[in-house]
Amino acid sequence: MRRTFRSIRAHWLAFSDWLIGWTPLILVACYWAVCTAIFCMCSDQAVEVFYFFYMIVNLYIALCTAIESFLGMSPVRNARKAAIKVDQGGGKFPTSEEKLPVMDMVMVAYLPNEKDIVVGQIMYALEELVYPADKLRINLVYNTPTPIEPLETQLRQLAAEYSQLNVIRVPSSKSKADNLNHFFSLPPTGADFTGIFDTDHMPHPYNVRWAAERFVQEKQRVDIVQGRCVVYNTSESFLSKMIAIEFDKIYAIAHPGRSRMFSFGLFCGSNGWWRSDIIRNIRMNGEMLTEDIDSALRAYGDGRRAVHDMNVISYELAPTTFSAFWKQRMRWTQGWTQASIKHASLIWTNPLEGKRNKQERMGLTSLLFVRELSYYLVSQHTCLLLSFIIVGWPDDVSSFVKLIFFRYPMAEWFLFTTIAALLATLWFTDRVRSEFTSWRSMLLFSLIYTPYLILQSTMGLYGHARELVKYSSWNPTARK
Repeated sequence: MRRTFRSIRAHWLAFSDWLIGWTPLILVACYWAVCTAIFCMCSDQAVEVFYFFYMIVNLYIALCTAIESFLGMSPVRNARKAAIKVDQGGGKFPTSEEKLPVMDMVMVAYLPNEKDIVVGQIMYALEELVYPADKLRINLVYNTPTPIEPLETQLRQLAAEYSQLNVIRVPSSKSKADNLNHFFSLPPTGADFTGIFDTDHMPHPYNVRWAAERFVQEKQRVDIVQGRCVVYNTSESFLSKMIAIEFDKIYAIAHPGRSRMFSFGLFCGSNGWWRSDIIRNIRMNGEMLTEDIDSALRAYGDGRRAVHDMNVISYELAPTTFSAFWKQRMRWTQGWTQASIKHASLIWTNPLEGKRNKQERMGLTSLLFVRELSYYLVSQHTCLLLSFIIVGWPDDVSSFVKLIFFRYPMAEWFLFTTIAALLATLWFTDRVRSEFTSWRSMLLFSLIYTPYLILQSTMGLYGHARELVKYSSWNPTARK
């Protein structure tokens, strides 16, 4: 009887897992089908109202994105001027080496996933980072379900050889949050600032120095310095080329532009430096899929100030297959949904000390509410256009174009203005793109930008569906 009961229970759990795994897909498929069907059945007057509503909303989002991108150009120019000044001065920075703070660099690794790159990444950090050796500590904090030899022995030998290096295996860890929290639970190292990096990152040789300069030289107190992440494996696949452009858009202009527009910045998960006492108190919430965003919002809620510095550069690997890309973005979208729900109250509350201004509240509304809502706005606009094709099937290309884009008077003005805003955003991105991308890649990115927005909205809906069914599987991004 016991054996039969265990067998039934095992089969029931397997079925439950299968159901939870497939329910989000079913929900999203039904959403697309139902929304398209509703628009097909709407009256002409209702369709016209929906059409102009979505055109106005999309125009608003496109204009906000373009303005953010324009504002993001200034921090890039300032960073370049500062870097040129250091180069012309023979590598001399404003702060003397004697006055530099002690820095802890924490590299977080899931060893089975990163066993082929971890030694190379450690050696790069030890040998290439330009910072006084007695003021920089390299900490590898890793977890592995089973011992991996001879790699772990090699790591311990490196720690014995280099006094800068500290290798820590975290017992019973199942996530990046567990690894970091274990490190923060250890006795303080005496470091003034702590940088968090995924192990696939290769910080620019001056990364640590620029972060230290920002903490020391900034007139207003800085609690977090978030750097720019650059994808460098663009030669491996078409997908990695496109992600590299996307990262240039996000890290080089969107984040600093939003920071200027709404008067606050955020820690983004990797290549971010914290005041050590603050991150040790905040730690990471292992129940959140994007524990980094959660910690950033908790820090902001406490009144901590984060800035984005374009000279604090780190190079990272992008997924090269759609499967790896999908798993990564699903974790991000569901994690952002969790964080948005949890921290929505920031929009109308104040920190313990001080008061949030209107700009900050607008920025939080955009970040935590409009961004989540945009998945529905984009997808429903697409469903509306699909209904046009289904109801009034075009006979030729010109009929198709007229049906989709020029169905109503004034529609072309919304269309052309939206396209102009998107092209402006792409032009600003081209001005700041990294050395690992090309104008050809930028052109391809421009051509697929609209389909990518639709894919992004679908992934956002999928993330919402996963959160609805409490899907909680953690999928680490594949490395090589």
